[in-house]
Amino acid sequence: MQDRVLETSVDAVIAALEALDREAFGEAMQDLAQATPRSRPDEVAAALTRLAPVLAGLPIGVGGHLAQLAGSMVDFGGTPDLVLPVLVERACEVLEAAARFHALHEKAYGETPSPDDHEAIGLAIERFAEGAATHGLSEVEGQTLIEAWFTADVWVQPVLYLAQRRDVRVALPQRERLVAAVEATREWIGTAGWLHGLLLVLDDEPLIVLHRATGRAFEVTISGIGDNFQLHTLLAAALLDGDDRPSEAEIAAATDGPELEPEGGMIGRVNLVDGEGTWIWNEGRPADIPVYEGARVVVLDPPPYRRSWNTGRPYPLMVPSVTAEQLPSAEAARWMSLVKPAA
Repeated sequence: MQDRVLETSVDAVIAALEALDREAFGEAMQDLAQATPRSRPDEVAAALTRLAPVLAGLPIGVGGHLAQLAGSMVDFGGTPDLVLPVLVERACEVLEAAARFHALHEKAYGETPSPDDHEAIGLAIERFAEGAATHGLSEVEGQTLIEAWFTADVWVQPVLYLAQRRDVRVALPQRERLVAAVEATREWIGTAGWLHGLLLVLDDEPLIVLHRATGRAFEVTISGIGDNFQLHTLLAAALLDGDDRPSEAEIAAATDGPELEPEGGMIGRVNLVDGEGTWIWNEGRPADIPVYEGARVVVLDPPPYRRSWNTGRPYPLMVPSVTAEQLPSAEAARWMSLVKPAA
């Protein structure tokens, strides 16, 4: 009987949806969440295979929490590709509808309510569902736009969660469409803003890193680094020694340690400069580093002043990778002759 607990939970979720029974759906979702960690990986994979077409057809206002649960179930069995295509498709669909809601609302009524302001839903229904024809919409279209605006965070969250995995980022379906949908909504939808950063993450990206004080040069390959604060720490950890090297607590915070904010904070050890001599600001991302002489170039200079920040990495579940190989002295000298002094 234990072997069928997860299967029975999926049956209950589907039955509740078909019966439009909100209370039964909530109970079935709870049972599914509790059964998943206790089930075999093959059972979880089978459950996800059944849930994928269900997610594809659910109304926006109903399916977001099931999408979240399906995304988290991947940790317990199967592979992301069982649900990733439908989760990305629905996230794109919802974000596109949310962007349309925002544009129509701004044009007709001015400032759009916060997606978190559920007290504003009633007025939105009055304007966009009951008054749909005013905006050239059917009542169903108006209701869909409302649901998209107020539930977009929930629909995007499972994609945000899964995209912290390297295998997901590499195989992400509909990337161009997702980038466009995120770009159109990231100013207002919180999870879209965070997903925007993940879509810019570089994986297996080569850098040329120069240590100006010693003339050493390295070919570095990075993956899974969320911002230049994190890059700063990880380059210092990989390439520097002694007092210039971050503490073990800082390194753990910037990689996969449980404490994202180590006692004493994160301390800047170097100043990052590009090949043109322009500062590489910590607030940016590795993708912002310009290509110079055929490569993204980072020069490590002494810090001009004391810098510190709180958090080691912006995406807690994304595990970074930094590998470095020191270049021969002649190649290092060639690169040193090409880069410009810091501005």
